[in-house]
Amino acid sequence: MKVIVIGGCGHIGSYLVPKLVDAGYKTTVISRGLSKPYFEDPAWEKVNKVILDRSSDDAFANKIAAMNADIVVDLINFSLDETVKMVDALKETRLSHYLFCSTIWTHGHAEFLPASDERAGEPIDQYGTSKYECDMYLKEQYRMSGFPCTLIKPGHISGPGWIIINPFGNTDVKVFQDIANGKEICLPNFGMETLHHIHANDVAQLFMDAITHRNRALGESFYAVANDAMTLYGYAKAMYRFFGREPQIKFLSWEKWCEYMKDEEQITMTYNHIARSGYFSNERAKIMLNYRPRYSALDTVIESVKGYIDRRIINI
Repeated sequence: MKVIVIGGCGHIGSYLVPKLVDAGYKTTVISRGLSKPYFEDPAWEKVNKVILDRSSDDAFANKIAAMNADIVVDLINFSLDETVKMVDALKETRLSHYLFCSTIWTHGHAEFLPASDERAGEPIDQYGTSKYECDMYLKEQYRMSGFPCTLIKPGHISGPGWIIINPFGNTDVKVFQDIANGKEICLPNFGMETLHHIHANDVAQLFMDAITHRNRALGESFYAVANDAMTLYGYAKAMYRFFGREPQIKFLSWEKWCEYMKDEEQITMTYNHIARSGYFSNERAKIMLNYRPRYSALDTVIESVKGYIDRRIINI
């Protein structure tokens, strides 16, 4: 069977494409040609690589459709307009499965934990809103015309080579360096907000499981998350242990913490993460697709931090 992976050289694709090739799929990777896979693998020698830029090519969806693949994995679709174009183009092909990369950010403020797809909605930023619109459209297309879609909704994607969400709920690498140096850090509020990391390899595995169990996956959405989530406090404490340091953690009110942080971009990112306080259920994927994530949330961040050390982003 022929598979197209749009955005196949990114973090998820770097793990997914070799899995597809090893499983015997004839695999085509669509990218802008600006990046290479995160990891070398002999499987990439068997991949057909096509350079296309969705953002600048109005005929992008039609060019994908002209390749007439059995399966299309769309990892970099961020707007309803692009989703509508892709669905319209693919309806006229032999497509048997369209897998859309959504996000846990289709949720807004958490009401019940763990969150489930039935409670998705009220996203609090444009990214989440756009993805939610795409989700609703694809599910409607499945109900109305049988368009063969599946939605995969990753948590905070992490792993070697990736800038991960830190114990502050943002991407400032300095917090890891401060912890490695045994310095004191301050968390917002009481550090009880949650983050739900996922290793990119486990995200790729859920895409594979959905492809393998196509009939069960059609018309459904699944959370790609580790079995457990972490509080900011638990995350920070684990990082001190990882670096062999005694935890030096204090807590500040939100207003005081913003003064402590100073960086408006990082403050906004923290707010967007902790306002959701994500903890999501992967039970549907386990039951329906036999999904078994390999990494816990803590395993994931530790491997990511080891990647920081290897790349000398953090100095020991």
